Amino acid sequence: MNVLVIGSGGREHALAWKLAQSAIVDTVLVAPGNGGTAAEPGVENVDVAAEDIDGLVELAKSREVGLTVVGPEAPLAAGVVDRFSAEGLKCFGPTAAAAQLESSKAFAKQFLSDHRIPTADWIVVEDVEAGMDFARGHALPLVLKADGLAAGKGVVIAEDMATVEATLKDMLSGDAFGAAGHRVVIEEFLIGEEASFIALVDGTDIVALATSQDHKQRDEGDRGPNTGGMGAYSPAPVITPELEQNVLETVIRPTAEGMAADGHRFTGFLYAGLMVTRTGAKVLEFNVRMGDPETQPILMRLQSDLAEVLLAALDGRLAEVELDWDPRVTIGVVMAAGGYPEAYRKGDAITGLDTDWPETVKVFHAGTAIDNGQTVTAGGRVLCVTAIGESLEQAHGEVYRWLPRIGFANAYWRGDIGHRALARDKSS
Repeated sequence: MNVLVIGSGGREHALAWKLAQSAIVDTVLVAPGNGGTAAEPGVENVDVAAEDIDGLVELAKSREVGLTVVGPEAPLAAGVVDRFSAEGLKCFGPTAAAAQLESSKAFAKQFLSDHRIPTADWIVVEDVEAGMDFARGHALPLVLKADGLAAGKGVVIAEDMATVEATLKDMLSGDAFGAAGHRVVIEEFLIGEEASFIALVDGTDIVALATSQDHKQRDEGDRGPNTGGMGAYSPAPVITPELEQNVLETVIRPTAEGMAADGHRFTGFLYAGLMVTRTGAKVLEFNVRMGDPETQPILMRLQSDLAEVLLAALDGRLAEVELDWDPRVTIGVVMAAGGYPEAYRKGDAITGLDTDWPETVKVFHAGTAIDNGQTVTAGGRVLCVTAIGESLEQAHGEVYRWLPRIGFANAYWRGDIGHRALARDKSS
């Protein structure tokens, strides 16, 4: 059968790469794809935008697509799954109503409270004074989040009251995040270590994916502005087997059951961004799709047939699925354009992609395009170089040994991806 992957980033390249390995897949179409998916064996780019739902439906019908996998959040929030389902097409992901877990921070926080799922103390405000009243009654720092979709960047950690006020004004009246910021969630700052917990959900049954940890800050030492993610690794040792079971029982299962009870049956990738505190894991936010860059190291470890697994979930057979994982460790490091996440250049030639890469290294494309036969930069996060090794230390050494062979103008990457787990290894 043919498979369609919707999106153009590093997550979508990784999904297409893994799906192309399936014994039941003929061709993987990616709409619109990037420079990496254009060159991936068994994969074909199609010039249809990720939010052109009419065009995507037409594509799926004309190319006899048997399974569609949605990469980014925007088409999910726009109802792409609803539309595909109405047309009798199999599409893996939540409906628009279920996607509110990500598309509205306010919806997610209310859901967490209603179903007694651990999270930070919070409030939703639509004016500056209400926000300041909440801030005056809570210890600093505070976390301010734009309510809607903001590509992973609509979060500000305010260390003082002046920053709280300035951020509220910027989000609510300054239109810093457009419609996404017309309501703001303010919540207490949780102290601990972040981790990404992603599970497959078919409405009732749950299968956890390998754990991972993302690095959101642009600069080394987890400093600087928030980004979509500068690197990730899997597994994340902060999620012990005991904690994994606890998260499944206190977060993932209650979320699946709660969504069904509320009339928003959830099918898709359920991603809980967690803060592991001294008193246990608490939910920072939900995503309703695979993370980027977590997808790249996670799928590099997956040995099961991804297409068969997703079809089983769509058919309500997830209880029959047991995933097979490579026991080794993977780490992915994002190569970004200088200036990201603010203004950055596009169209710079990328060299070194034709390197004879070892089997332990895979270069996933994100913000790339083909211009007159040359691969060029076309986004803020350009590539994610991913490596696998017997230990995190070995994978870390491998990725940083091979990554510098790639070059483009003002390329930037963090040199400390995985530092928390490496420090944990050394201390133990």
